[in-house]
Amino acid sequence: MPTTLRAFILSLAIGASPAFAGLDPQLVSQLAHEDSDEKIAAIDRLAEAADAPAALNVLSALNGDALLSAKEHVFFLQDGKAIDAATGAEITPAPEASESISINNRVRRALGAALASLKLFAPERATRLAAANELQASADADTLPLLAKALEKEQDEEIRQLLLLAQAQANLASGDPGSRLAAVKTLAQSGNPNTRTQLAALLEKKDGKHVEGDVSVRRAAAASLKAVESRLARAENIGRVFSGISLGSILLLAALGLAITYGVMGVINMAHGELLMIGAYATFAVQAAFRSYFPTALDWYVVAAIPVAFASAALVGMAMERTVIRFLYGRPLETLLATWGLSLMLIQAARMVFGAQNVEVANPSWMSGGVALMSNVVLPWNRIVIIGFAVSVLLLVWALLNMTRLGLFVRAVTQNRGMAGCVGVPTGRVDTLAFGLGAGIAGLGGCALSQIANVGPDMGQGYIVDSFMVVVLGGVGQLAGAVWAALGLGVAGKFLEGWAGAVIAKIVVLVFIIIFIQKRPQGLFAIKGRFVEP
Repeated sequence: MPTTLRAFILSLAIGASPAFAGLDPQLVSQLAHEDSDEKIAAIDRLAEAADAPAALNVLSALNGDALLSAKEHVFFLQDGKAIDAATGAEITPAPEASESISINNRVRRALGAALASLKLFAPERATRLAAANELQASADADTLPLLAKALEKEQDEEIRQLLLLAQAQANLASGDPGSRLAAVKTLAQSGNPNTRTQLAALLEKKDGKHVEGDVSVRRAAAASLKAVESRLARAENIGRVFSGISLGSILLLAALGLAITYGVMGVINMAHGELLMIGAYATFAVQAAFRSYFPTALDWYVVAAIPVAFASAALVGMAMERTVIRFLYGRPLETLLATWGLSLMLIQAARMVFGAQNVEVANPSWMSGGVALMSNVVLPWNRIVIIGFAVSVLLLVWALLNMTRLGLFVRAVTQNRGMAGCVGVPTGRVDTLAFGLGAGIAGLGGCALSQIANVGPDMGQGYIVDSFMVVVLGGVGQLAGAVWAALGLGVAGKFLEGWAGAVIAKIVVLVFIIIFIQKRPQGLFAIKGRFVEP
């Protein structure tokens, strides 16, 4: 490995940590021994060193091939200087000939375990927190001394609680019934699925005998298991609700524009899903442009893609209304067939321009990762952002429809087209603008959808039926109805999927909507007024 690369890896390993110091020079020298057993013995001893941060730095350097040996010296390079790995002192003159200390897979496994343990003593809180979480799945009797040492030094309460749970998990194998009882009671506070498995194992029987011989420990294990299962179930339900709200946000963006166009013109637009696809491909195009011309600002391509996605879908929507749909008003069957034909044309156009395969739209770094509520529930940042984005779009659409002249015209045409035309409302222009607005909102939905789903020519086909279900269930032309219907269908769908699978969930939802519409044809929210066109 080149010297500069080794130095770079070492700089990443040591970061802002204290200098290497306080280590046994003989142990550090033993890392350069040719025998793997000698190296592993040295690694194990360094994992127990009093100066844990220094040992972590040395072993991190070894893991990154940045630890060098030359005759009697084991050192690393920092700012062009040779620094002794044991003492932290500069070696002068610097060794002229050196080689990187090599390790095989067996040594690397031992090194990985030692690094995981030593990270409990890292200066950075995030590193210690990650290490404590990792121990939830691997704590055993061998880690008890290390956990006790970490608990003595740890001041952060959250990390201390994780360490206590790991310590209790390790004590499950103790020969002392009192230690096992205390461990079982402590694990009642755990939210790790592995804990559920371990507690359930204590209640099993083998060859007609209980695995756990002590009756009091078994009783405590049963109570703790019930508490852990309740906590995990609660976390899973929170995860389902979040996933349902996330799905509902996408359905809302997809259906919001459809609710406007269907409410204003009564047009069953079968090409509405392809407007989502246009917004998603517009996002892909903006990402490609940022990669080529603004690579340093790539993380913000999504922000620039929002107006582009809206404008692209809106222009296509207005062109559809002007060239085809305008001549088919009042003829629902012909409109349905014509817009279905337009959807096929748009799909084929996407295949010709972008290819038949899905394209990659990557999340920006600030939308990557997630918020871990528990070990089995993580709320992804991209979905959190999408929920916030959907709320923002909803507020803007509400303001547009209720606080602008265009919104007044749209509401007038929705309630009574003939009367609106008689009092001077330009219904033709309102139709075009309303269709463009609905199409643009669908484009925004495609922009959001590109962050969580594959972008391809057929991506919109899976959302057109759900969008119509939202519109019909919520009430034609009603924003409030669309919101409640989208969120309700999203959350209900996720819970039903967990109970009966995705296909059965779709069928159950569809049957419910059919029955609901039979009892309440106007949907959740009916349009209020003296006269409503049929």
